Amino acid sequence: MIRSTEALGLAGALALTAALTAASPASAADLPRRVAPPPAFTPVPVFTWTGFYAGVNAGAGFGGGGGAFTDATYGTVTPGSRDAAFVGGGQIGYNYQFTPGAGFVLGVEADIQGTTFGRARSGLVGSTTFYDVGPSLDWFGTVRGRIGYAFDRFLVYGTGGFAYGGGSNPANASYYTGTLPDTFRTGWTAGGGVEYAITERLSARIEALYVSLDRNGGSGGLVYDTATNAYYGLGKPKADFGVVRAGLNYRFSTD
Repeated sequence: MIRSTEALGLAGALALTAALTAASPASAADLPRRVAPPPAFTPVPVFTWTGFYAGVNAGAGFGGGGGAFTDATYGTVTPGSRDAAFVGGGQIGYNYQFTPGAGFVLGVEADIQGTTFGRARSGLVGSTTFYDVGPSLDWFGTVRGRIGYAFDRFLVYGTGGFAYGGGSNPANASYYTGTLPDTFRTGWTAGGGVEYAITERLSARIEALYVSLDRNGGSGGLVYDTATNAYYGLGKPKADFGVVRAGLNYRFSTD
């Protein structure tokens, strides 16, 4: 009887062990797997040209002398030309880029430039010296709109708008009996350039402009002075010249 009880107990223990062993894989399958978390995503900042900026520039100006014209009394006048000149100054502006990375960019910019154009060299009326008593061009400035397309950090743009400039009357203007023009001139400008963002704030550019300034007032024909054996008068009414310059800009904001 005792052995029967022991046999039953042993059989029960074996059955329980078998049941537990069979249930173990299912229980393990029910447990959640431990999977490594995905790597953290860090978005790469997309460059934008939007923001206020200021900078400096320097380059060269070309032209600036008027072409030949005809005086009603003395005939053909060939004014002197201006040599290539240094041009340098500063600019401020604002850009807005519609889509960061690549996209259209609109902007506005104002600049002021000093020049060494000075005064045109003397010209000729026939074989006699002619002096243009119009004002010199010592400085000029522009207020322009800009439109371009950005390829990330590389910007190609066109620009155009209002131009102005001025200088001073020459010492020999006293020989002229006509009306002298104002030393301040106004006109227009157009051009384009390319710009590259070196850092998030600093960019470098190359720009070319054509500038046309109208003479403001002044009237009268040539005057011949016997004491100096020379003609005095006003050259052509426009001062047209080109500018090629390089510049650096610092952007104060990116929005």
